[in-house]
Amino acid sequence: MKLIRGLADIIYPPRCAICKQFLWKGPLINEDNSLSLCQTCIADFRHISSPLCPICGVPFPSEIKEDHPCEDCLRKRPFFDTAVAPYSYEGPILEAIHRLKYGAKSFLAGSLGPLLSRFTEERIKESGHLLTMPVPLHPKRVRERGFNQSLLLARHVAKGLKSDLDFLSLKRVRYTLPQTRLAKKERQRNVRGAFQLKNRDAVKGKTILLVDDVVTTGNTMNECARVLKKGGSGKVFCVSLARAVR
Repeated sequence: MKLIRGLADIIYPPRCAICKQFLWKGPLINEDNSLSLCQTCIADFRHISSPLCPICGVPFPSEIKEDHPCEDCLRKRPFFDTAVAPYSYEGPILEAIHRLKYGAKSFLAGSLGPLLSRFTEERIKESGHLLTMPVPLHPKRVRERGFNQSLLLARHVAKGLKSDLDFLSLKRVRYTLPQTRLAKKERQRNVRGAFQLKNRDAVKGKTILLVDDVVTTGNTMNECARVLKKGGSGKVFCVSLARAVR
């Protein structure tokens, strides 16, 4: 297979999925040595750094580097214990995620997944019964898209953490509008009651790591965490590849 892939790369040289430059040398080494993003585009992913909210992960536009809870989390603490993301949802990372989700470029998870996995290994130090779960899509959305991008990313995260992966116990039982089209209060109502825990025994007493591609207001993650904790889970940590900056 490596020989066939090598010949294919000579005949049809791989290009970066974002800028279309040739990928003669790639930044990532993954299971099948496939490359889909160039070093330049990955270097342009904007990292999220302090100061930020240690609960929901939203960054603050301030020169003071001390983290502190945001107003929303002080007013009403989320059901999840913390939510983190390595990148701000803009520029090349936004383009990459859009191509993954809406452009049927599922192979991009092979490059984006290891980035999220390495970040998660650095940030999540929880030991014990850690269970990795992707934010589920409604079956109709899966049929439309052909895959759940959060599950593709979660596979890499679970492998990096050497944790179990469960993508069956938490289900999306109500078809919802995309969150990006809605105002803040509408987003809360949109996901309320959208998820259901099918197997309580699978999460009882366990620390859950929820994986998603993008967090905007955090309402989807928060509703998932509410359902999981109601079902008997322990702490719920959330990680996403990117976060929308207010």
